[in-house]
Amino acid sequence: MFHPLSPSRRAVLKQRTRIVPLILLILLGLSFLGPRLPARPAQAAPWSLTAAQRRAYLQYYAPVILKRGDENDGKAGRDWLTNYDFDQDHNFATNRVNWRNINQYVAAATSGSGSYSHWRIRPTLYSSLIEYMDGSSKSLVMLYHVYNAADKDGSQIHDWERVEIAVRGVTGTPGSSGEVVNHVTVTHHHDHIIRRSYDAGLNFMSNTTGKHVLIWQADESDSTVCGTYGHELRFVKNSYSSIAGQSSFANAEVNVSGKDEAKNVHYVFVPDGSSAAVSSWSAKALSYATAGSLASRVDNENTVDWYQVKRLTYELQDLADIFPTHWQHSAWSTHWLSSESEDVLLESPIINEAGQAEVSTGLQRFYTKSRDNGKSDLTDGREGIPEKDWFYGDYAVELDEDCPSGSKEFDGYSGQGLDSYGRSRGAASGYYTSHNAYWWQHDFFAHSGPLVDAENRESGTWLVGAWYTAANGGFDGRWVQLFDDRPGSEATLPLQPTATPRPTATPGPTATPGPTATPRPTATREPITCPPECR
Repeated sequence: MFHPLSPSRRAVLKQRTRIVPLILLILLGLSFLGPRLPARPAQAAPWSLTAAQRRAYLQYYAPVILKRGDENDGKAGRDWLTNYDFDQDHNFATNRVNWRNINQYVAAATSGSGSYSHWRIRPTLYSSLIEYMDGSSKSLVMLYHVYNAADKDGSQIHDWERVEIAVRGVTGTPGSSGEVVNHVTVTHHHDHIIRRSYDAGLNFMSNTTGKHVLIWQADESDSTVCGTYGHELRFVKNSYSSIAGQSSFANAEVNVSGKDEAKNVHYVFVPDGSSAAVSSWSAKALSYATAGSLASRVDNENTVDWYQVKRLTYELQDLADIFPTHWQHSAWSTHWLSSESEDVLLESPIINEAGQAEVSTGLQRFYTKSRDNGKSDLTDGREGIPEKDWFYGDYAVELDEDCPSGSKEFDGYSGQGLDSYGRSRGAASGYYTSHNAYWWQHDFFAHSGPLVDAENRESGTWLVGAWYTAANGGFDGRWVQLFDDRPGSEATLPLQPTATPRPTATPGPTATPGPTATPRPTATREPITCPPECR
């Protein structure tokens, strides 16, 4: 394990580094006594992906989600994925209350009555791409937030599940030779469960337009025992080929991580940007015209055949679409309460698809407590995106799902969480005053995969200094909107030209703005402490 160097040790090494070039010059000057030393390979220059390439990577690696539903007793459609503004009222605080009426939307769509026809469900994963140079090669971390408008039998609002995918050896063309998925991490309630490239139980649907990790998601139901519930995510342990090879009349169920018994599948959600995946699953876009035929309407304990599984497409949007709604100078009180907040030092603004700034630079406050207009106290106690540790990579990974959930601490926010080089986030950024006070915009811990059996230590690195700049080959997509918002539109398909898929077996046939936050102290940045290994 690497230990930080003491000042005296650094001084010795510094002297040695001055002597080494002298020795090399002497050796080169005496080259007539023997063969020349081999030339050292040049390090690859930093380079950046284009916006189109970033969208392509997010589409290519987007997960396929096999989901159980709980939709009997008048709850048709309750376990669909959706987007934040499905009801088109531009108010997130009404989402739970309105989502509980989704069965009425389905009934109206089935009868063609026209009621609820202004709704746009549009199943959505909110995404971000983080791009950085890893020595002489490029790496990506891609975040996918799986949005559900209500949770726990409709009693809670804004369910926050996420899939994180780390790719090494990035070339600029998704899926090229040498590109490797290093690991995938999912949210399991309060835990962060990882599967590395060498672990059993990490399975993908690979085709001409994507490499899609297979993830299983539970239905919305609540539970007081250690069952599968509350939209939790688990890894599918079956290979795609074994699923695709099953009869249309076989039971639609898969084996999942952390459980011995197979789990029911009532839905498959497929990224609409992967035409080969859409074709293989025969997935359809959810609209008012198709809603009646795409609701499962079955209890979570009911096992259906593969041909009865509802296959839907989902679209990608940006986490940066949602972040500005929390901002102190926006109409944040429409969506959030002021009892919880996060301060973030922005060195660059939050940018929309047109390249325009939506949130300005400086130390900014974001209100995060979920507002629920259907609750007497206006909240169920949940928090929004700026409060999520995974947004900053600030979490401890583990291999197994705990019961009850709960993992060891990393605690990067306080400065106690150290990386493989012994660095805190303040040491990596230079903002030592940020510890326990605010997040720096570009704080991010890039996990490397191995587990560390120690509190406040994780394998990986706090990304150092100006890693996010184009000059250094970086890009922090958490603050940039890449995907067209498509406001007010029904889902459309496809989003890209249809590629000819390889033959594959198909399984089964305006509110009042709130108070202005108190100005925060000016953040100061100290010199970055960085051992030789990170330079």
